[in-house]
Amino acid sequence: MKHFLAVSDLSSAEVQELLDISVKFKEEYFKKGNAPYFKGKVLGMIFQKPSLRTRVSFDMAMRHCGGDALYLSPNEIGLGKRESIADIARVLSGYVHALMARTFDHNHVLELAKWSEIPVINGLSDYNHPCQAIGDALTIQEKFGKAKGLNVAYVGDGNNVTVSLLHVCSKLGWNFTIASPEGYDITPKAIEIANEISKETGSKFNFLRDPHEAVKGANVIYTDTWTSMGQEEEAAKREKVFPPYQVNAKLVGEADKDAIIMHCLPAHRNHELTDDVADGPQSVIFPQAHNRLHAQKAVLARLFGVA
Repeated sequence: MKHFLAVSDLSSAEVQELLDISVKFKEEYFKKGNAPYFKGKVLGMIFQKPSLRTRVSFDMAMRHCGGDALYLSPNEIGLGKRESIADIARVLSGYVHALMARTFDHNHVLELAKWSEIPVINGLSDYNHPCQAIGDALTIQEKFGKAKGLNVAYVGDGNNVTVSLLHVCSKLGWNFTIASPEGYDITPKAIEIANEISKETGSKFNFLRDPHEAVKGANVIYTDTWTSMGQEEEAAKREKVFPPYQVNAKLVGEADKDAIIMHCLPAHRNHELTDDVADGPQSVIFPQAHNRLHAQKAVLARLFGVA
C-alpha cells in the first residue's frame, strides 16, 4: 500500500486486513498501551478544512505508537495558491515520513500523491472520506462480526462520506441502500465503481427516494449533516429539502430491532438526527468516533510497513 486515497483502491482482502489490524491495535491499547511502532516517524497533517476527529485521531494515533504529528494550517501552506502542490509535496517529502491531507478538492489529494516521495493519506476530500469508512466498518464489524449480506441503509445527502461507505460495503459483501432527495444522489462515478466491485463480492445496492422503504430490514442506519463544509450557501435550500429524511424514533422503529444508528459527526441535532435517537440505546455514534483512532493506526502501520 503506497498511499491511502480511496477504499476502492484496495482489494477486499486488504480492507479486511486493515480492519483486523485495527482490532489488534485497539485490543493492545486497552490492555497495556501500544508499542512504539512509529518511533522516529513524523506525520505531516495538511488541513484546508477544520476538523475535530480527523486531526485528533491522527495526532493521537502517532503519539500512542511512539511517533509525532505536525499540524499545518491552511494559512501556513496555501495549498496550490501560495505554492504549487507539486512543490509542497516534494519539499515535505524531505521533512516528514507521511502526509495526511484534508482538502476541499479531491484533485489536490491526487496531486500530492503524484509528486510525493512519501505516503499520502486522504483525510477527506469533496469526493470521498476513506478514513471514515474504515472506522465505520470497524464499528459495524464489532457489532455484527464478519458476516456477509448485512444491510446498511444511508438516509440523506449522497456526499463524500456516502461514497466511501458505499465502497467499503461493496468490498466487504454488505448490501447498501440509500434514500436521498432528487438532485442529491451519489455520483455516477462512485456507483459505477461499486457495481464493478460487487461482481466479486455479491453486494446489492438500492438507490431510493423514500427513507421509510430504505430502512426496512436494515441492520445499520447511517446519516450525515444535510449541509457539508463548503456548501454553506446552499444551507437554506437544503433545510427545506431534507426534513423528510430525518432519522427519528419513527424511522428507526421501521428497521431491524437490533439495528445500530451511525453518524460520522459533527451532528446538527434535531435536524438530520433527533436527540432521542443520537443518545438512545441503538446509537453507536461515539464508539464510531473513537474507532477512528484505531483505524488510523492501522492505515499508518500499513503505510510505514510495520503491520
